[in-house]
Amino acid sequence: MLELKSILHDKTNEMTLTSNEQSVIIRTERGLTIAGTGITLYDVMDYITEQYPPKFICAMLSITDEQLISALSYIDDHRAEVEIEYQNVLKEAEELQQYYEQENHDLIAKITTKPPEPTTEEIRAKLRAERAKFESQI
Repeated sequence: MLELKSILHDKTNEMTLTSNEQSVIIRTERGLTIAGTGITLYDVMDYITEQYPPKFICAMLSITDEQLISALSYIDDHRAEVEIEYQNVLKEAEELQQYYEQENHDLIAKITTKPPEPTTEEIRAKLRAERAKFESQI
């Protein structure tokens, strides 16, 4: 992660971080969050884990380079704490997915047995045929 932070640092033309950097990361009911956004550090970590480039992460999360650098600095400075919380978030997400799959098992099974919906082109072709049939009757 430190490597990603240095890449971003170079890209921002020797941007300096203020000593107020930690106030950029706040704790909310959702966990560690970038202040002024709904973006958690766990969101950032998802992209870092998948090795996405910094510009892509900023674009996908709608955050600035400075916000990403602050998040990466915080993660780097508090690695053990953040990693434990991130693993808990991943575990909770997996448990929720399993719960909803079990709760909706019957509905999912019903949906998967239904024939596929017609595509737009199939619908248009059917409408053209009906229109031609109608016009031939006039």
